[in-house]
Amino acid sequence: MYKLLSSKLLALHQIQAPATGIGLFRLLFGLITLQEVFFLLYFNHLIFDPIPYMDVEFPMIPFFLCLWAVIAAFIIVGYRCQFAVIANYIFWITFVHFTPMQRDFDGGFDLFMIGANFFLIFMPLDKAFAFDNLRRKLQTPFVHYSSYAKPTVSVLVYYLPVIICLGFLYFDSAIHKMFAPHWRNGLGAWLPSSMPYYVSAINLSWLLNIEWLQKTIGYTIMVFQFTFIFLFHLKKLRPIYFLIGFGLHFGITISFNIYPFGMGMLIFYTLMLPFSYYRKIGTWLTAKQPLLDVFYDEQCPLCNRTVLTLNHFDIFNCIDFKGAQSFAADCSALAAIDEKTLLTDLYAVDKNNKVYAGVATYAQILIKMRYSALLGYGLKLPLIFQFANSKYRKIADSRERVSCDERCEIKVINLKPMLYDRLFMAQDSQKQKKNIRILAKVLIILFIIQLNSSIHYGLLYRLDVDLKKSLITSTLAGVSNSLILISQGFVGITPHALYLHDHFDGYDHLLAITYIDKEGAEQWLPFVTEEGRLAAPNWGRVHSMWANIAVTPNIDNHRLHKFIMKVTAFWGAKSELELNTTTFHIKLKKIHSPSNWENNLLNNNLKGKWKTIGTAKWQNKSINIIAPKDINLL
Repeated sequence: MYKLLSSKLLALHQIQAPATGIGLFRLLFGLITLQEVFFLLYFNHLIFDPIPYMDVEFPMIPFFLCLWAVIAAFIIVGYRCQFAVIANYIFWITFVHFTPMQRDFDGGFDLFMIGANFFLIFMPLDKAFAFDNLRRKLQTPFVHYSSYAKPTVSVLVYYLPVIICLGFLYFDSAIHKMFAPHWRNGLGAWLPSSMPYYVSAINLSWLLNIEWLQKTIGYTIMVFQFTFIFLFHLKKLRPIYFLIGFGLHFGITISFNIYPFGMGMLIFYTLMLPFSYYRKIGTWLTAKQPLLDVFYDEQCPLCNRTVLTLNHFDIFNCIDFKGAQSFAADCSALAAIDEKTLLTDLYAVDKNNKVYAGVATYAQILIKMRYSALLGYGLKLPLIFQFANSKYRKIADSRERVSCDERCEIKVINLKPMLYDRLFMAQDSQKQKKNIRILAKVLIILFIIQLNSSIHYGLLYRLDVDLKKSLITSTLAGVSNSLILISQGFVGITPHALYLHDHFDGYDHLLAITYIDKEGAEQWLPFVTEEGRLAAPNWGRVHSMWANIAVTPNIDNHRLHKFIMKVTAFWGAKSELELNTTTFHIKLKKIHSPSNWENNLLNNNLKGKWKTIGTAKWQNKSINIIAPKDINLL
């Protein structure tokens, strides 16, 4: 097996693919991380304070979250990629495993993001849409951008993260689904979509009421997840698996209030898109002919660096940058301009032979690049144009020119290459083969770790096998648990038993919180709405805290009271309530969560009536909650 895997990996390593998908993957991963950091900043006191706003145990949390946001921004723009992804990996592990996020505020995708970030460390992130790529070019300003070939990467960079992060996850999840009655009935997507706590603000009941469609979706998901790891790489089936998977996770993103999970999975489909599609999309988006010719001084280092920078952002190839010394004589529109004058400014000529100079050229460049058109039009506005022009003249008139001597030669790049280049793009072919063999061993280890998780929790646990009946099985179970603990902490490999029967069986009640305002009227805390939905922005990990931990088929009063305390303190402060004089009411509504089809279930669950079952009152940083001892019996 090891030799076969090594030879297969080596063969795939020789196949090159466009780097576009890797650049998009990095960019989107950074965006999702950044939005999650902003989410944590907003809910900082709810998540990290023992008593929100009253007992602040981690005052430095906002500072470290701001540092994390900077790192996420680095990943988005591709600046110092290697440092950024390693720092981001450390931040994910630290916040997930060493703060209350792990126990009380599981985002549902934290371990998945850790696993994705682990692979990012070994991926060539600086090849496409990255500042690091531009920084390398700027070190050789006299080398024209057309001299650089379009970056390519090994197809392994696309395949391996998909196999581990998607393939393993899908197959493990499918094993668990086989033991859930509502999944076996084809209603795995329908049931959670009919539960008020779980749905987004979009009412999709019209879609949920089509029984045959919902069962088709449910069974398609199971077949898709079971077969994905074995068939996704086949050329003819790749588009099918892409469309099904993309549709699945796009549906999760818009229909559930766990949108970070949906988006976190969606970004992997930038690696799933067939390579030919990237080439076709690139051809379709790229301008057939340049929309603007820009002439610059070839002997000016600043001009050359400016051209390299502008070309970096000209992703649709709308601008053609030409050396004034070499091409100006061939342009009839510039014939009346003497060479000395021509070299004092950046000149441009559009398709109508209209000539632009200085700041006007920059405005036209921004407009012709399409996506930056608003900036270009803004630069032409009165006052802004005059201010920009004065600054431009100071720089343009003080720049230095050099002759094309040794400075024009290609210099040695000082930037450190990423791990991918050092490990898999070494000049020594023997070293490459050695590293590929090491990679094969790592993959076998990861496969064993996933197999351990799937067999232990996907089969033995579901079959209710007693692993403690003998010393040997008990010891093996302990080793298995330890292995899973390590793997989920650092690689994100963990059981994926999501939204199964043991989650929804008996889930027949919702809880909400209201309060009495100064006029004596009852108001809903901006947390759970009158319909029973989690109000925005209480989604993602806050939804998980309430819908998966506080309110469950078997409510633990101690944990419920803890979260009532947190929610009332947090949203009470956000709503500017005087806690010591405000009475909070605990409301209950009955719902239904069947494993068989019921028409209009979502609307019926949303229309249920609430009743008050308890109260909560604050007094000097202490809360008194009066509620039934066993809410499960109500």
